[in-house]
Amino acid sequence: DVKRVKDYLYWLYYQYLLATCSYVLEPWEQSIFHTVTVTVVAMVVYTAYVFVPIHVRLALEFFSQIFGAQPKSTV
Repeated sequence: DVKRVKDYLYWLYYQYLLATCSYVLEPWEQSIFHTVTVTVVAMVVYTAYVFVPIHVRLALEFFSQIFGAQPKSTV
């Protein structure tokens, strides 16, 4: 089981190298490229985690007002 998981993860990493063509880079270039890629992905995930729920809530409030739902009381 562990060997299969390890092989699958290696296969995913190899697919990533092929898709980004980073297998042709020098080792120090690969390091910089992977660091930038991980940083960008982390920033996108964090931004989605923080801002998507706010926008979904605002969209639901907007559409509920359009389709006739009563607004919440502010009292």
